[in-house]
Amino acid sequence: MSNHTEASMSKSRSSHSGFWLVVIGAALWGVDPLFRVLLLDTFTSSQIVLLEHIIIMAIALPVLWRNRQELQGLKLRHIGALLFISWGGSALATILFTQGLAGGNLNAVLLLQKLQPIFAIILARIILREQLPKHFGFWFVLALFGTYLLTFGWSLPFAEVNEFIQISSLLSIGAAVLWGGSTVMGSYMLKTMKYETVTSLRFVLALPLLLGLTIWEGDAWSLPASTGQSALVILNLVLQALLPGLLSLLFYYKGLSTTKASYATLAELSFPMVGVIVNWVAFQQIATLTQIMGFVFIWFTLFMISRQKEDVLAA
Repeated sequence: MSNHTEASMSKSRSSHSGFWLVVIGAALWGVDPLFRVLLLDTFTSSQIVLLEHIIIMAIALPVLWRNRQELQGLKLRHIGALLFISWGGSALATILFTQGLAGGNLNAVLLLQKLQPIFAIILARIILREQLPKHFGFWFVLALFGTYLLTFGWSLPFAEVNEFIQISSLLSIGAAVLWGGSTVMGSYMLKTMKYETVTSLRFVLALPLLLGLTIWEGDAWSLPASTGQSALVILNLVLQALLPGLLSLLFYYKGLSTTKASYATLAELSFPMVGVIVNWVAFQQIATLTQIMGFVFIWFTLFMISRQKEDVLAA
């Protein structure tokens, strides 16, 4: 077997596994409600996110110190990309989306949020010059259709078109742009940095912004009076930070290092599937036949996209 053939096969296997690492990382985001429900009874959203980042910083700082040579020679475009990932994708997008849900039609805001893959693919094409594979548009539409079934079933998500033309809808579109752009910027930075470094910088760089937002919010800090309840809150906070927080992004960026951003944004659709499972198991919200159909559409799309990537790289 020639060295060229071996290299091609190795690259194919790496890209194939990378795609599914992104799927796993995004799927871990779906367990977030298991921990966040209890935390929201004690802290505000800004306080929770700030505490999560502080916990993760204890792990991220040693990683940054060990990989400090990667921080040398960073250009302005690299710094801009890192700030987009941390401030835009980690902090501001969540705030925009939350405000959109609080102030408008829930279904319209959620449907608009499904525009995220479209923005990511467009930005990946413009910024990273990624070439899309054959029939990619068909698989993309099929994945969006599956996500739609998971969210709305066969019903219409809004009664009138003018429900889209409001501030909450614009906020939701803004969040979709930031999250889609964060995927592209992460893929860009992984060309020059290890995935551990990008993950660590995402949390560390977001801290000043989150601290400022929490101080500006001005809400009091408190813990339950009971020692047992306080311990449970702290345990949930640590698990929240380490599982859907740190571990998910380590999987995500590791996979993204060998996966095109346009593919990764489809892999991220594993999140709504896990969300439905969590609702079913933890909150007794049984999945409907339509939601199961949505599962099938999305998983079939992920499988075919992954197979197509492997075939293209092996050619």
